[in-house]
Amino acid sequence: MEMVPLAPNCGVEFSGVRLAEAEGAAMDAIKRAIYEHGVAIFRDQHDFTPEAHILFAQRWGGIDINNYFPLTEEHPEIAIVRKREDQTTNIGGGWHTDHSYDQVPAMGSVLVARHLPPTGGDTMWAHMGEAYDALPDDLKAEIEGLQAYHTADHIYEEGGLYAKTDMGSELRGQSLKTGATHPVVIRHPQTGRKLLYVNSAFTWNIVGKTREESMPLLQRLYAAATAADNTCRLEWKPGTVAIWDNRTTWHYALNDYQGYAREMHRITLSGEALAA
Repeated sequence: MEMVPLAPNCGVEFSGVRLAEAEGAAMDAIKRAIYEHGVAIFRDQHDFTPEAHILFAQRWGGIDINNYFPLTEEHPEIAIVRKREDQTTNIGGGWHTDHSYDQVPAMGSVLVARHLPPTGGDTMWAHMGEAYDALPDDLKAEIEGLQAYHTADHIYEEGGLYAKTDMGSELRGQSLKTGATHPVVIRHPQTGRKLLYVNSAFTWNIVGKTREESMPLLQRLYAAATAADNTCRLEWKPGTVAIWDNRTTWHYALNDYQGYAREMHRITLSGEALAA
């Protein structure tokens, strides 16, 4: 099993490993790499069937069932991240980190390419440890001890952002009220590294300030988070699997394949409460 960087400060690509059989020391090495580098890519995993996908996630730990994306009846652990050829809006088409609106956010995701457009549909990630480290000292001091409120209501609820697009029919009943408060800077539960933990999709305001009052500071943090030095980019191919850590990274599904379908299968891995 070998590992090479996907980009200087974000992501790695593994070779010589079959995820369908990964366990023990191999699984431990994969986990360490993802916790540290944010995302790991595995090519040519053609035997990674839905059953193997579920078994791998179970060997990793717990599975969170997604509340919003359609689930297969045969494999309810798997969420379908799909864009039909007649749709113009995609799921995840902006920088975000999944489930930050939960009191115990999901650790990460195992995403499998099932149907790809002929070109386009890449995914990008940004490393929040690198983003925090690069902040100027005065900005680090300003955000020390702050907390932020995260919610998905403005996106997933009836009348929300997705409901107003041609993707609204793809989502399951959107009646859940969501919301959670987390430190603006967290320590990774496994590595102890300081990470910037806000994101432009789900962070609504800094606790103690209105959304309007919060936005100047949040916008500074968002700009720092997506600086080119912090990012990596994946060109999907058949048989590709990506596994990422939601605490360590943001991600962004590019929507540059109009007129073509794209379908990915995702399992969400359970996480733990976050702390500064």
